[in-house]
Amino acid sequence: MWYDVCGEIMKRIAKFEKVSFEQFEKDFKDCYPESKADIKEVYEAIQLPKRATKGSAGYDYFAPIDIVLKPGETTKIPTGIRCHMEEGWVLMNYPRSGLGFKFRLQLNNTVGIIDSDYYGAKNEGHIMSRITNDSNEGKTVEIKAGTGFIQGIFMEFGICEDDEADALRDGGFGSTTK
Repeated sequence: MWYDVCGEIMKRIAKFEKVSFEQFEKDFKDCYPESKADIKEVYEAIQLPKRATKGSAGYDYFAPIDIVLKPGETTKIPTGIRCHMEEGWVLMNYPRSGLGFKFRLQLNNTVGIIDSDYYGAKNEGHIMSRITNDSNEGKTVEIKAGTGFIQGIFMEFGICEDDEADALRDGGFGSTTK
């Protein structure tokens, strides 16, 4: 059994994994077509998300490469991570608090919602993040490779009594409304 800081039993409902090198390479080249980085080295250095402290709710995702964003700039980041989780749970991704507070770093979709069935999508459930430096103070955001930049929190959810959803996911953004 695993207990939280108050002695309560915590549910273990998910597991982070790396996507395959082939999937990461494809997505990395799509995000950074001009990059001269050794993609295999970047992939090998990817760390699985983890909590910083026993009382942390969020699992920190670590930047796969150095990221520099001037005010108003945006980038899409292939994390190299996917997540297998039990049905009835969702992984909600947010900017790390300090980056949001200091630089107004934002996720372009406000909150990244990772559904449990995304794991089996055609892209292996590769979690991507598009972030923007929305600083109105002229601050440049510099995130070193291996530094936490977003955090994911698992939340349990319910469904309506008359819910009859039976479709199967096969993609990512927008795939559930086609």
